[in-house]
Amino acid sequence: MDLKHIRNFSIIAHIDHGKSTLADRMLEITHTIEARKMRAQVLDSMELERERGITIKMQPVRMEYALNEQKYVLNLIDTPGHIDFSYEVSRALKAVEGSILLVDATQGVQAQTLTTLEMAKESGLIIIPVLSKIDSPLARIEEVKMEVALLLDIDPDSVMEVSGKTGEGVEDLLAEIIKRVPPPARNAFSIADAGGPVLNHEIKNDNKESNQALVFDFKYDNHRGVIVYVRVFDGQIKKGDSLLFSVSGEKFISLEVGIFSPEENPKSAIDAGEIGYIVTGIKRPGIASVGDTITSSKNPAEALPGYMNPKPVVWASIYPEDADQFPDLKLALSKLRLSDSAFSYEEESSGTLGKGFRCGFLGMLHVEIITERLKREFGLNLVVTMPSITYKVLLKNGKEQIIYSPHFFPEDGQIDKVYEPWVKVKIIAPDSYSSILMPFLFDHEATVFTTENFGDNRSAISLEMPLRELMRNFFDDLKSITSGYGSISYEIGEYKVADVVRLDILVADEPMMAFCRVVSRRRVEEEARSQVERLKSIIPRQQFAFKIQGKALGRIIASESVSAFRKDVLMHGSKVVGGGDVSRKKKLLEKQKRGKAKMKENAKVNITQDVFLKMMRTGNK
Repeated sequence: MDLKHIRNFSIIAHIDHGKSTLADRMLEITHTIEARKMRAQVLDSMELERERGITIKMQPVRMEYALNEQKYVLNLIDTPGHIDFSYEVSRALKAVEGSILLVDATQGVQAQTLTTLEMAKESGLIIIPVLSKIDSPLARIEEVKMEVALLLDIDPDSVMEVSGKTGEGVEDLLAEIIKRVPPPARNAFSIADAGGPVLNHEIKNDNKESNQALVFDFKYDNHRGVIVYVRVFDGQIKKGDSLLFSVSGEKFISLEVGIFSPEENPKSAIDAGEIGYIVTGIKRPGIASVGDTITSSKNPAEALPGYMNPKPVVWASIYPEDADQFPDLKLALSKLRLSDSAFSYEEESSGTLGKGFRCGFLGMLHVEIITERLKREFGLNLVVTMPSITYKVLLKNGKEQIIYSPHFFPEDGQIDKVYEPWVKVKIIAPDSYSSILMPFLFDHEATVFTTENFGDNRSAISLEMPLRELMRNFFDDLKSITSGYGSISYEIGEYKVADVVRLDILVADEPMMAFCRVVSRRRVEEEARSQVERLKSIIPRQQFAFKIQGKALGRIIASESVSAFRKDVLMHGSKVVGGGDVSRKKKLLEKQKRGKAKMKENAKVNITQDVFLKMMRTGNK
C-alpha cells in the first residue's frame, strides 16, 4: 500500500464520552466487520471491559474505506478514557499521526479531556475536534462547540458533530480524517526522546535493507509465545524474517505477521506506515518490552527513542490464600505483565500472610482491574492488602527509609519527619456546586490556587493535595456531591512534609497486615472507627465470638465484638430437653460454653477474598 493512502489515528476522550460506540459505527460503515458479527463495544474484547462498560486496553484495528474512488487504509487505535490508564493512551499516540478529540455534547469538556488533549499536542498530532451524542435530547451542541473552540482556539464551525448511536456524521468524519490527518512519512518518528516529542524527527537509517518497528503493546499466547503489536516506521517485515529486539538483544524468527481486522489477520508482510502484529514464538518473560525497536538481526538499524517508563502511584501486596499457589501467582503475574506493562511487581514475604508480591499500580481502578483479572483469568484466590503510597521517613537516629507498605511504617516514637507525594489536580464542575465543593476539598487537605470560569456556568479549580487523600474515595465522593457533573484530572507533584500515623486492625487479637494503613493523625480515630465498623459488617461470623480492634499511637482506639453463631444445645433433634431437674439444662449449657472457649483458643478467624476486596473498595456500602 502506498504511504499516501494510509492514515493512522486514535480516538481520545474522557471516560464514557462514546469512543467505543463511535468505533463500532466506523467498523460498520467500512464493512470491516460483517453485520451478523456486529455487537456493542466490539473492540472491547475483555469480559471486564464489556461488563463495566469501559475500555481498559487499547485496541488497534485496520479499516479500508473508499473516497472519490480511491481506497484508503485507516488504522485506528481505540484508547481508554479513565485517568488510571493514561499510559495506554500515551503509547497509542506515539504510533499515529492524528487524533480525534471526542467531547460528549451532553457533558461538555471534562478535566480528563484536557489531560488527553495535552498528551496529543505534545506528540505533535493533528487534532480533529468532534462532538458525540448529538442525538441525545440533553445535547447542548452550540454551547459545547464554543467550549471546544475556545479550548483549541479554532472556529466553532470546524468542530464536527457525530452520533455513535445512529451513525449520523460518521461518514463525514471518515472523509475528514483522510483529508486532515497526514500520511505516515518513511524514516520519520514523532518523538525525539523519552522526555519530549518533536514532530517529524528524522531517524537516520542508511541501511536500505533494514527495517524499524516500534513495539507499542504486546500479549502472551500459550502456544505462540509473545505477540508484539508494532507500528512499522521503515522497511518491511515478512513472515520468516530474522529479527532482533534492540533493547534486550534477543534474536527470533517471525512465525507470523499480520494486521488487526479487528481479530488477528495473517498477511505475507507489513510495510512502513502500517500497524500490525508479529508472532515471536518467545515464551520467556522479560524479553519483549513496550517501547523497544524490532529490526533486522542481519542488518540492524538504529533503535527508535521509545517511551517513558510509567511510575507506580499506588502500591498493594498480593498473596495467595493457599501458600501452595505461590508459583501459580508468580506465573500469572508474569503473564499479566505481558498484556499490561504499566504495573510492576517484586517478591516479598510476610510473617502472617507468607510469600507474596508487592505490586505497583497507576491508580485505584488499576488495582481493582488487575486483582479481578488474576481471579477470573487464572482462577486464583488472593489476599490483597489495602493500597498505599510511597512515604519517605526520616528516623530520629538520622536514617532515611522509603516505605512502600504500611505494615513496614515505623512506630510513631521512632519518627522525626515523614514526607509524602502530593498531586496537582484540576476539577471542572458547575458553579452551583461551589458552596459544597470547598468544604469537601478542605476535608481532603487540599490547597486551592485558582478558580476560573470555564464557560456554561462551570468553573475550573486548580489545587494541590496529598496523594493519600486522593485515594480516600475522592473520585466517588466528588461525583456524588456534584451529581455526576464534576470531573477530575491529576498529575504527580513533589514530596511534602506529612503528619501521618500507622493504623493497625486486629482481628481476634491478631494484627491483619492486609488491613494496615497510614492515615492522617487528625483523622486516625475516625478512620479506626470506620474501618472497624466496616469490617464487622462484612466479615463472616464464626463458631466463637471475637473482637475487631483499631490500634494506633500505641493504644486501642476502636473496638467492636462479633458474636458467635448460636446453636441451641437444649434442642435434641426435634425434641426440647425438658423434664427432670433444671441442672440437666445447665449441664448442657456449661458443656457448650467450655467447647466454645476451647474452640476460641485453637481456632483462627477465616477471612475470605471477598472481605479483602470489599475493604479495598472503601466507597461501597
